[in-house]
Amino acid sequence: MSPDGPPSNGSSRLSTDEKTRVQYWAPAIAVSLTTFIVVLNASLMNVAIPTMVDDFGTTVTVIQGAVALYSLVTAALVLPAGTLPSRHSIRRVLAVALMVYAGGTVVASISWNTTVLYLGWSLIQGSAAAVIFPLTFTVLIISYEDDDRAKAFGLLAGVSGVGSTIGPIIGGALTTYASWRWGFTLQLIGVGVVLFFAQYVSPNPLSETPRSLDKGGTALSIVSSTSLVTGFVLSGKYGWVVERRPFVVDGIQFNPLGTSPAIWLLGVGLLAFAAFVQYERRLERAGKSPLVPLHVLTNRPFLAGVLTYNMRSIVSAGFFFIFPVYLQAVLGYTAFETGLALLPYSLASVAFSTVTPNWRKHISPKTLIQIGIVCMAVALVLLYEQTGPGQTILKMALPVALYGAGVGLILAQITNMTMSAVPTAYSAEASGVLNVSYSIGFSLGTAVVGSYFLGHFYGGVVDRVLQAEGETVSAAQRTDLVIALEDAVETATDATQQQFLDQLTPAQRQLLESIFEAAMFDAQRATLLLLVLFVLLLLLASTFLPRQIPGDDAGTNQSESSPDATPETSETIVKD
Repeated sequence: MSPDGPPSNGSSRLSTDEKTRVQYWAPAIAVSLTTFIVVLNASLMNVAIPTMVDDFGTTVTVIQGAVALYSLVTAALVLPAGTLPSRHSIRRVLAVALMVYAGGTVVASISWNTTVLYLGWSLIQGSAAAVIFPLTFTVLIISYEDDDRAKAFGLLAGVSGVGSTIGPIIGGALTTYASWRWGFTLQLIGVGVVLFFAQYVSPNPLSETPRSLDKGGTALSIVSSTSLVTGFVLSGKYGWVVERRPFVVDGIQFNPLGTSPAIWLLGVGLLAFAAFVQYERRLERAGKSPLVPLHVLTNRPFLAGVLTYNMRSIVSAGFFFIFPVYLQAVLGYTAFETGLALLPYSLASVAFSTVTPNWRKHISPKTLIQIGIVCMAVALVLLYEQTGPGQTILKMALPVALYGAGVGLILAQITNMTMSAVPTAYSAEASGVLNVSYSIGFSLGTAVVGSYFLGHFYGGVVDRVLQAEGETVSAAQRTDLVIALEDAVETATDATQQQFLDQLTPAQRQLLESIFEAAMFDAQRATLLLLVLFVLLLLLASTFLPRQIPGDDAGTNQSESSPDATPETSETIVKD
């Protein structure tokens, strides 16, 4: 493999000496900017929710439904969409996805009611994002090798971190001083820039022999992904197994045998996944083209990377759920100030994800990933120790930066390690699987950590109010009070909350505010400890990773082959 340029699937490529540096790195720039736009879009949407509620004259639940539907559409379509580069020109797939995304952006920016918003943002943009997310990994795999590939994945990880961090800052500024619609409109400029760099992406499909779409596998994957993600999303509110509150759709209640809808959806999702694997096996034995080849699903280094990536997404989802809520609800920070508090995370994650890929020449990538995991755990413990009224942005800078450094170390290696375990010809399918695992992990992390955090908070409020009133209630009555408080806060707007506080006496208002603050501090500490537990599980998952990137000649012990890689897989990677 030549270090001067990326390999080609069926066509020769120009070396870096024959290209300008910009042209050579154009594919990495294109997919990194694309990821930045998509991540920024989600951040903008979350910040603008209160303003959009007022503009559309609707409720928080309706706007949050648009966010949930966006995630659901993306998770459902990402696996079949990930196979498109195997059948069509990679450059064309990227360009079409970007134009569809831009069309959804226009519809969302001019939406005059929530139906149009759902159409533009949730359905059109969500469908385009399902194509874009796995395509980013595929483009980097086919465009670069060895050190350059590692640098490209590091750049992608760093830019994604910047998008999630500055999104609230930009969104808060636009929402406050202009309109949330400008947040969508400005993305059109970004799409135009990306289309310029996309002209340097490979025009060839991954496979010289076009593969037909596996319709049965596509249907089963959509059912499985949709059911699992929806089950995780509903579990926090309606319970995991036993009915926590009635689940009603169009006046029809669905709580068979007193159970939560989540357990049924999760059951359907797991059954559909089992049927998907069985169907793919039968299809492959019949000599046809499955949606995901079985050797991808049984590739141990790849599955170890997917497991680690999934666990990392669970921790990430939990952290970015509780931390902004804590900063704004307790410490009183604005969306802009919250972005500033997370700036050390952004800077550290970008620095470590872009600078450390070459460290694998001296330290095993597996070791670097585990060092990053330890950094995350130490950072969470430091934030736990700091939690309290005297916490400031300056005091949080070190642990937040340390957490970002840990994430940067992980992302600089894990994606490249995982994707490199699969032959290049199947990188599209592998990318789809990796992105599905991320979507499921993110929804699981939000559900578990979010419900734990909110449950601990509302439970603390109820306990302190009862203690102040000298009342004692049964466990069942306490649960009913917690659910009632959750429902009241969820459906209340800022105006109704202020109206409620204005009805109280100064003493009652002061007592309630102090109770809310104390309960939030307790919930934050308890949830940070829960995240530490998840990080320890992440460390355990990382022990299954191979010592080095499969097929990579750089780094410590690179002369040794991975004990987990099959000879066939390693051979294919070298030839590619």
